Order: sequence, then structure tokens, then C-alpha cells
Amino acid sequence: MSDPVSSIRNLGPAMEAACARAGITSADALRALGADVAYGKLIASGMRPHFIGYYVLVMGLQGRPWNDCQGAEKQALRQRFDALKAAHRPARAPSGIERILDEIGVVEAARR
Repeated sequence: MSDPVSSIRNLGPAMEAACARAGITSADALRALGADVAYGKLIASGMRPHFIGYYVLVMGLQGRPWNDCQGAEKQALRQRFDALKAAHRPARAPSGIERILDEIGVVEAARR
């Protein structure tokens, strides 16, 4: 039997539920993916990206307290987080006239 995601330091029931929605069902699976791939899966599954959540995950996978990240290390993690967020940004949904024209078949939405 595998350990639950919440067995990893800093990660509780909310992160465990988010991981389950992303198809990450055990601590071993999360460790195997690593923080960046796992966080990308979390974003893709609908979780709203948040820097603190990202670095808590990184610190937890390293076995460190969540607030151990400071200075240059935290700045580097911020850059990684921003890149992950940009790479997993959902396509912009059409709004206003674009949505109406798409609905009646005049133009195809850019996200398709």
C-alpha cells in the first residue's frame, strides 16, 4: 500500500484532494513526478496557480519546512512558478461578440 500524498511534509488534505483530481494518488507518484511536473498537472486539472502552494510543494518534496525558502532560492522558485503558470495557461474563452459569432457559426473561436 502506498503512502498518501498528505504523508509528505507540508501537504495536507486539500493538496491531497487536488492531487487526486490531477491523477496523482500517492506520495510515491508525486515524488516520481517531481514538483514542476506535478504542479503542471495540478494547474491543468483546474487548480488555480498560487506561488505559495508551489513552493510549499517544493519544500515538502525536499523534506523541508514550508517557510524555509528565502532569498535567491525563493526568487529562482518564483521564476520556475511563473514559467509553469505561463505554460499551463488555459486558452482564453471568447467573450462578447466573439462568443456570439462562434455560437452561430460565423467565426471559429481562437481556442479551438
